[in-house]
Amino acid sequence: MVKTVLIVHAHPEPASLTRQLVELSVHTLEQQGHEVLQSDLYGMSWKAVFDGLDFSYRVDPGYLSFVAESGHAYANGHQAPDVAAEQQKVLASDAVIFQFPLWWYGMPAIMKGWFDRVWALGLAYGYKGAGNTYRYGDGAFKGKRAMLCVAVGGPAQDYAPRGINGPLEQLLFPITHGALYFPGFDVLPSFATYGSTRMTSQDVDAAKQAWQERLVHLFDDAPIPFRRQNGGDYPDGHVLADHVAVGQSGFLAHIADTASAANP
Repeated sequence: MVKTVLIVHAHPEPASLTRQLVELSVHTLEQQGHEVLQSDLYGMSWKAVFDGLDFSYRVDPGYLSFVAESGHAYANGHQAPDVAAEQQKVLASDAVIFQFPLWWYGMPAIMKGWFDRVWALGLAYGYKGAGNTYRYGDGAFKGKRAMLCVAVGGPAQDYAPRGINGPLEQLLFPITHGALYFPGFDVLPSFATYGSTRMTSQDVDAAKQAWQERLVHLFDDAPIPFRRQNGGDYPDGHVLADHVAVGQSGFLAHIADTASAANP
């Protein structure tokens, strides 16, 4: 079945590994018959700073509340045109892939700014005006898939379960569980290339082959089994029940199958 896939990517160098993998993404998905949309954040000169300039019609000109202004702009069709256009791309897509280099244990600032501005009140949070009712497994993006494709400069052993940098999937938890699962996406285990700044041509070819294999199964692979807010594990909608994840705390307590999630 033909699907629509949005690729949001952030790297300023056209010859970078990130951009090479973006090109492969487009080629592979189109070869499968899917429609591919792109948001090249550097190419678009995306405005990364979320500030008062995003709101042409203010609820309160004297005090900038991002929550209030975001909700008002979204509900009344007063959003910045670039923000509204990105939201429409996401809503039109069956899956969204984010491709970026790991910079200081996270995404580049330009991509973080994409989330800050595009994830409006009423869409990514506060869905249906119901506060926190529709989050962590529910929400506007429920039924859509999301995946990260990350170019990592350090060697794989630094990101092993006992590696000095910490397991990569845990480092990415604020993105996968927070920015993506919170508004309802089914989030697939992340794809990573390690030692990306020191790769030989053979290493690059191997990375491309591995990424291509992941893309082929974009709509088949099982997502990370994050626990749903409304699935019974959080009786009060805030804290895990005493009988759930006994003896565990931190990120992994919020994943039903911690073994597979910690070692994707």
